[in-house]
Amino acid sequence: MARSGWRPAEVPYNEFADVSVIIPAYRSAATIGRALSSVAGQTLKPRRVIVVDDGSDDDTAAAAGAFAGRMNGITLSVVRQQNKGAGAARNRALAETSSEYVAFLDADDEWMPEKIARSMVHLEGTGHVLVAHDIIRVEPDGQKRVIECAKRFGDTDDPFVQLYRRGFIATTTVVARRDAVLAAGGFDETLATAQDFDLWLKMLGGGNATFTVFPEVLACYHYNDNGITSNTARRLACTLRISVRHYPALRERPGSALVSLWVRIAAVHYEAVCAYRQAGRAGTAIKTVFVLPWRLLWAAMNTPGSSRCAPDWFRVFLWFWVIAGFAAYAYRFKYLGLAFLKMVMGL
Repeated sequence: MARSGWRPAEVPYNEFADVSVIIPAYRSAATIGRALSSVAGQTLKPRRVIVVDDGSDDDTAAAAGAFAGRMNGITLSVVRQQNKGAGAARNRALAETSSEYVAFLDADDEWMPEKIARSMVHLEGTGHVLVAHDIIRVEPDGQKRVIECAKRFGDTDDPFVQLYRRGFIATTTVVARRDAVLAAGGFDETLATAQDFDLWLKMLGGGNATFTVFPEVLACYHYNDNGITSNTARRLACTLRISVRHYPALRERPGSALVSLWVRIAAVHYEAVCAYRQAGRAGTAIKTVFVLPWRLLWAAMNTPGSSRCAPDWFRVFLWFWVIAGFAAYAYRFKYLGLAFLKMVMGL
């Protein structure tokens, strides 16, 4: 586990940073207290926390409001709205704050005490539009696993391309410049999930914007089946949509845009397969593997400009993969295979 060499004594406990913390919350009465406690315990404190109750039908708003007197001088605001999703909730909070920086935290997650202090070291005076760090994933049974996000990113590649290909930056780890977030248009409220990935790409897609992911574990992500990002099928669909959306920006940069698109499509399918396997849904995992080559072929033949740079040998290879995959699928499920043939041949 990465550890910081920084000590709390270096920052007075009553020092504040010009940071607002944004927490979207939905049916989070049982966990919002843990999240707020982790904010109140920061060695370098944010000036404000905004909790947006996204139409919960439990006591989320009341549970959050009860912490107003326990925030160690941090202003706590609780806003309620109709259920519109996490992206809309975060946008609502962005509209409520004027801080120079914003930090994102989900209602079922928590921060280590040095989170804000260490993030500001890497953000202030560096020119980065956002910074992030490593994280601990806590399983429902209490097991913990360090996710070393920093290892996915280097210092030499195009920031936009490496984020596009490697993708994963947990929202709970991000501190960003508010003006950069607003200039990018905020979170896309039409996306059911993965709005954060889309926003980071929008922030890095224009000009010379940069980011960094530093190797320190400063947050805990509590995984559960009811969390914002737990619906694997929705996440797969939304991430594919985002990948195609940002393809034109890839084409304006050096290197093969199509290869980057293929890498991203393969990566999101791999993540979905792992999630399905962990959930014991082997059939859905197999189906996800089967549809991957079809989607790669679609990208090679239908994405604007891609057909001119897609290697012919790779397209042939993909066709063999599709044919072999269908043959295996039809053999395993003969009835479905025969039904498909009858449909194609008009029998």
